[in-house]
Amino acid sequence: MITADNITSHEFIGLNTEIVKSTNPQVIGLNGRIINETKSMFTINTINGDKSMAKSTNSWKFSINNNDIVVDGSKITKRPFDRLGAKA
Repeated sequence: MITADNITSHEFIGLNTEIVKSTNPQVIGLNGRIINETKSMFTINTINGDKSMAKSTNSWKFSINNNDIVVDGSKITKRPFDRLGAKA
């Protein structure tokens, strides 16, 4: 089960997310479902189509069990299979 304590060691594909902080102010508020993940990028399905966004330059909000969790992208810039099961 994904919790605030272990979210950084879980799979992100399928989760809804929103950019809440970014080095690019134009992408703040971008939201949608994560459909792909690489070491440094999320591909997000938004109402305006798929967008690929760098993880490290953004802070990402996830809603888990009705709780909002904000994750600094620099903490999750690993390949998904290297991050899975790792300690947060």
